[in-house]
Amino acid sequence: MTTTNPVGVTTELFLGMPPFPDAAERELGNDQQRRNLHHATHTIREKRAAAVAEVPEWEDLRLRAARIKDHTLAQLDDYLLQLEEKLTAAGATVHWARDADEACRLVTDLVRDTGEEEVVKVKSMATQEIGLNEALEAAGVHAWETDLAELIVQLGDDWPSHILVPAIHKGRKEIREIFERRMAQVGRPAPKGLTDDPAALADAARLHLREKFLRAKVAISGANFAIADTGTLVVLESEGNGRMCLTLPETLISVVGIEKVLPTWSDLDVFLQLLPRSSTAERMNPYTSMWTGATDDDGPQDVHVVLVDNGRSAVLESEETRTALRCIRCSACLNVCPVYEQVGGHAYGSVYPGPIGAVLTPALRGTATKLDQSLPFASSLCGACFDACPVRIDIPRMLVAMRTRVVDEHRGGVPSAEGASMRGGQWVLGKSSRLALAQQGVTLAAKALRGRPIGALPWPMPGPLRAWTDSRDAPSPPRETFRQWWARTHSEQVGRP
Repeated sequence: MTTTNPVGVTTELFLGMPPFPDAAERELGNDQQRRNLHHATHTIREKRAAAVAEVPEWEDLRLRAARIKDHTLAQLDDYLLQLEEKLTAAGATVHWARDADEACRLVTDLVRDTGEEEVVKVKSMATQEIGLNEALEAAGVHAWETDLAELIVQLGDDWPSHILVPAIHKGRKEIREIFERRMAQVGRPAPKGLTDDPAALADAARLHLREKFLRAKVAISGANFAIADTGTLVVLESEGNGRMCLTLPETLISVVGIEKVLPTWSDLDVFLQLLPRSSTAERMNPYTSMWTGATDDDGPQDVHVVLVDNGRSAVLESEETRTALRCIRCSACLNVCPVYEQVGGHAYGSVYPGPIGAVLTPALRGTATKLDQSLPFASSLCGACFDACPVRIDIPRMLVAMRTRVVDEHRGGVPSAEGASMRGGQWVLGKSSRLALAQQGVTLAAKALRGRPIGALPWPMPGPLRAWTDSRDAPSPPRETFRQWWARTHSEQVGRP
């Protein structure tokens, strides 16, 4: 399945991507990406650790955040109705979307009603999740990303590979080449003589985006939080592009996952302490924008909020995955994950990569595809993600539970090679006499090899075992096996019950 993005290049959608092991193998071959990821994740990781160490009550904040989220999820229907009531009273129009298709249709119709053919966007995971840019483009509406990293990804005809830093896999030279090649095709060109200095690249993006900010009549945003008792939406960002989108256009459409609700303003205080330090290692977020409906002669006058389910109700109903809805999209789990550091975000086949993506994606989409079935196994289960998570999501526990679900769903039928080998091992280990025979065979093979490569066996090793054995040497065989030693040293006990 293909689609055309706003800069006119056809790209595959995530649907139909290969399973994680196949995609990971491909990404491991990209040495430049691995170097970029290693540098970026380690830098963010170290800065975050220093920022967190400044807060002696950090663990208490994590516990409070987890309790607030669990309480909200337990009464989510009530808080959503309260949010709708407050938003409506403040002059906003609330829409409900059961799935991605309905959400895209709602937003597309709202944009069409304005008569505009372009929109500016605040960085939003929810709009990426539902494929909104692609839906708008199909309807003849250009959606311009205004976050610097999202702009890089869009101009580069690429996919985001990180929740917080979508272009984390790109180096400065690559970014300069993208700006020089693509900016002129969709707006103001890159300055002549552009260097790969970060400040110069940021200036080029600022100049390119400024004309879009001043021209756009419609903006689309997400929301980090939605406060039920006031109807206030909250967006946190680091560049000010969000502030431009939220104040200049005449129409503002916010696409918000239903799990983003918080009951009160006092609850927000906890998360405004946790999120900046966990995501960007900052004590305070540079730009925190809050708006409550529409205000006369100030900001957008036509305000819409689209509350999106898209699988969240199913996640909420499942005891094994419910706490994944605590996620505040800080990306701390990605930055400490040894698997993500090596393969990057594209291998996960979703806008949600890394440990939380390995849980959240199959939880939201189900496990019908081979990609989604493979994601719970895309982890070493080292537990670093849980230690880093500001809302204490026990990702390793959920991954184990989801692995069990995937295995249970595939019981019966023709077993895979791995399944057949496991059954064979179960049969051998199920009876001591069978294990003894197997051990005798291994001992004879070891004596025959006498330190030569395992691949030097007189018979060919089957399938994938050949690649494993060709690169390993057999250990020197012992003088006697454990069973032989036991029989020799405990002969008086042999035969006793």
